[in-house]
Amino acid sequence: MTTINRHRLSCLLAALAAAFYAAACTAAFGPGYTIEKQEIQVHFVADSQPAIHIVAVYHLRNTGNRPLSSLELRLPGRRRFNFADPQADWDGHALTFQTSSENPRNVMLTFPESWTVSTNHTLRLSVELQTAPPGQFNFSFAPDAFFLPAEGWSPQLLPARGAFATGGIPPDSWLLTVSVPEGFLTRASGHKPKKSRSHGEQEIRLVQRATDGYPFVIAGRYSATQFNAAQETINLWSRSPENAAALRQPAAALLTASHAYDVMFGKRTHGASQLWMVECPVPDNCFTTTASNYAQFISPPGSKVSAEMASSDTVMVDFRSGAPDIVAAVAPSLAASWLGYGQNPGFFEQVPPLSALPAFAASTGREAVIGSQVRTDTIRRALAAVPPQADPHKPEDAAVLRAKSVLFFFALQDRYGQDVFNKALSHMLDARRGGGFDLDDLIAAFEQETHQNVAEFVRQWMKHPGVPNDFRARYEITSGAFASNPKETTP
Repeated sequence: MTTINRHRLSCLLAALAAAFYAAACTAAFGPGYTIEKQEIQVHFVADSQPAIHIVAVYHLRNTGNRPLSSLELRLPGRRRFNFADPQADWDGHALTFQTSSENPRNVMLTFPESWTVSTNHTLRLSVELQTAPPGQFNFSFAPDAFFLPAEGWSPQLLPARGAFATGGIPPDSWLLTVSVPEGFLTRASGHKPKKSRSHGEQEIRLVQRATDGYPFVIAGRYSATQFNAAQETINLWSRSPENAAALRQPAAALLTASHAYDVMFGKRTHGASQLWMVECPVPDNCFTTTASNYAQFISPPGSKVSAEMASSDTVMVDFRSGAPDIVAAVAPSLAASWLGYGQNPGFFEQVPPLSALPAFAASTGREAVIGSQVRTDTIRRALAAVPPQADPHKPEDAAVLRAKSVLFFFALQDRYGQDVFNKALSHMLDARRGGGFDLDDLIAAFEQETHQNVAEFVRQWMKHPGVPNDFRARYEITSGAFASNPKETTP
């Protein structure tokens, strides 16, 4: 094919692509709908048996290419939340919930009449979150304080079913309304808060934007103090003034961890930044019961969950656990702020070895708080999960691959040194912030910094079974800290 013909073909393909996307803007290719307007209302009832009433109102338009007979939504998980039977109405007409055959958390709402194309309807969903019954460890709250984490506490609309289906995406901005008793301190996601008071309650209306992620709410009769250092401010919210002093130690530890992230990944933000550390309303029923697949490498076996990120800058803590455990618990989520995951649409889709980067960062933050032995302990825990002898003809299972992925980042440090490691990560994150990154981006950043064939080093680590013998011997045999600037060898 001549250069001219190739050019003509390229122009033709570009024109066809432009026509396709122009048509997509004006015509639907499958079933679907649009959420034109929505508001989620959170009303906390302070009582001996407190409850959180959640109401979500959606103004919907059928923007697909066919009528719809039902709508699918996902309820809060019963393993995490205890709630009464939800209710729904469609333009004021009650709908019944039918469990989906594909996912027990999903339900189908069948309309009384077919939802025709280009017509509008209003869907109202309501659910009441309740405290955990005795002997159960569901998420819970106190009569004078509660929090809703930045994940699945309200029903979530799902796309229509079928080829090229659409729907379920919130509008660019919408309202979150929070109603709590007067005297409560309240922190929630959103912007432009508007407050009003009536009949002993205060109402806060906040504008949520698409870039804010999933909303969160924290409110209660807290005592607030601040812990300031350099350009960091940590806001301490405690259930009593006496507990504020106990929170200062983990606050200082988190500040130390955040400085370690600044060194490794580059500064997260320009200018001053803030972090909120809030005492859990009910510590024994505050955190998720299932630990991350990487948690076993960060903390010693049997460690109790003592902290959890309610949002990218807000930590719920059990202050009784002590600074090291709190840092270990929240460090992976806190690292997400530096790694750009809050803006990266692929945050939850990372695969090994990149999916291990928050866990590796957590170990680094914990090392900054406790000392250098944390590094060796973390490596040895991960090494124990990788068999010394592996069958080269069988793929490694997921647990082994996760352990190798954690070890891979320590190996990069060993191979190229801490200074090069930090610069390469900073360059990658700065270049890819907001757009996501993958293994190719990591390799390119290290090759730019080292002018070496880093791809070959990655292949030797991640494409061969097990870990390099020299790496294993160094950490299994050496009892003290590793030698300075050790050189990694090939498998």
